[in-house]
Amino acid sequence: MKDNLKKYVNKLRSSNLRPTKQRLKICQFLFDREKTFHFTVEDLHNHFSSKDSKMNISLATLYNTVHSFKNAGHLKEIHVNNERSYFDTNASQHHHFFDEDSNKVIDINNDLINLEKFPKPPKGKFIKEIEVTIKLKDIQKK
Repeated sequence: MKDNLKKYVNKLRSSNLRPTKQRLKICQFLFDREKTFHFTVEDLHNHFSSKDSKMNISLATLYNTVHSFKNAGHLKEIHVNNERSYFDTNASQHHHFFDEDSNKVIDINNDLINLEKFPKPPKGKFIKEIEVTIKLKDIQKK
């Protein structure tokens, strides 16, 4: 845990955040995992305000911490519609399925999508990155 604590302190500082107990707890919850984690800020708030949580963390602290991590490149934001964004602990460029019925985000291996032709960007702009989000719906719910 000591190595992870140092890693979390560095992650917070690189995000221009002071390493408070609450923010260290957020780091542990988000980044102490073997698999990629997709979540909304509301998901985090539900977790940290549940009976099982040993620490209640305000929605404002969660929101500010998550967006600071995103701005520092530690999290990726996935816009699924105008009302909801998910965040991904895998900040590398990759693609996603979004299941509209279960509200789940699922990673897609980059090798499974072939992107060949792109429009020329407007004058003075360049294509920074391209990510595909494929929205899914249950067959019975067409």
